[in-house]
Amino acid sequence: MSNLKIINARVIDLRFPTSRESIGSDAVNVDPDYSAAYCILETNHGPKGYGLTFTLGRGTELCVEALRYLTRFVVNRDFSSITDDLGAFYRQLTSDSQFRWLGPEKGVIHLATGALINAIWDLYARIEGKPLWKLLAEMAPEEIVRTIDFRYITDVLTPDEALQLLRERRSGMEERLTQLEQAGYPAYTTSVGWFGFSDEKIVRLCDEALAEGWTHFKLKVGGRLEDDLRRARLVRDRIGSVNKLMMDANQMWDVREAIERTRALADVNPWWMEEPTSPDDILGHARIRRETGIRIATGEHCHNRVMFKQLMQADAIDVCQIDSCRLAGVNENLAVILMAAKFNIPICPHAGGVGLCEYVQHLSAFDYLRVSATLENRVTEYVDHLHEHFVDPVRIRNAHYTLPQKPGYSAEIYPGTLLNYSYPDGPVWSEK
Repeated sequence: MSNLKIINARVIDLRFPTSRESIGSDAVNVDPDYSAAYCILETNHGPKGYGLTFTLGRGTELCVEALRYLTRFVVNRDFSSITDDLGAFYRQLTSDSQFRWLGPEKGVIHLATGALINAIWDLYARIEGKPLWKLLAEMAPEEIVRTIDFRYITDVLTPDEALQLLRERRSGMEERLTQLEQAGYPAYTTSVGWFGFSDEKIVRLCDEALAEGWTHFKLKVGGRLEDDLRRARLVRDRIGSVNKLMMDANQMWDVREAIERTRALADVNPWWMEEPTSPDDILGHARIRRETGIRIATGEHCHNRVMFKQLMQADAIDVCQIDSCRLAGVNENLAVILMAAKFNIPICPHAGGVGLCEYVQHLSAFDYLRVSATLENRVTEYVDHLHEHFVDPVRIRNAHYTLPQKPGYSAEIYPGTLLNYSYPDGPVWSEK
């Protein structure tokens, strides 16, 4: 669309009272209210772009203010000046000589950057008339590489290496696309095992999930050892020995305790142990992996591509859990997806929350079609909460994500939801 210009950016503090039902609860985040700093980009010709970053309630206002600051880089700007060089746009947002001091490339300002970049990609895909996964999958290798900031990661992945990988893995894409269209992308459920759920509820949810065809289940751990073991054995007894059981400690333990607790839970045969210690402790993750023999997964709190690079260099992870918003949107996720392919580490994105499932289905599809070219040991997280608020929600069939077909990045939320759940003035909050 010629002469398209972004003329306004609306930013909304959006919060859902999920803590009332212990949805999303774990050993550390005991009372999350799933929330988002939500962005709507308005243009002079009508199309809009929608983006968000996921938060847990208090503090969302900080992301909102950071996002409002960043919108100065897009308002009253020709859209083509952004899409002509998406890599340069990424660097502009992350290189503000004063604002970057608050990061750099981490924390609140990086979360806000992710929301704005995701909104840009949503608008781009809508204008092109394609779902985001298709827009990415049909890009030439050179176009994909130009979107990526290779600063600080060329010691493990150069632009030339990324180009070569993308050219090589292009072969067979049509067959892989047919497979996705027919069967979808494999998923796992976390909804059966939230920390605040009773044993009875866990049993009921496991039985319901099995009836729906689920084969991969995740349980939150990090409480008392006897409680973790009881709940893990409960899930294992319900799902059987063939189905996969993953465990997530959500950063609860020091390194030595993580080793001891992971060894104790090995009796239940976990497929992976997720976030066993501080997400910043790269060498700690490596030691836990080395001394337990259990596959280690992490990434939802990994600040940026540099931290992922070091986790891979240190042989610290077996599973790379990219997050569509913790990293600075699509661009930085592409960098990590390509690094993981070089290290032969499977991408199993973190999802759940508000809109994360809607987002990561696109990234997983792109990874399979253009980068990894395999589904071996790959599953994408699914949580069955809040999808009814999205205009184009995820669709699960037989425990697989079906490919989204509508143009965009699937982030548009109904106006009524934005009105009712805006914080602090929406009726859900003002009338409680």
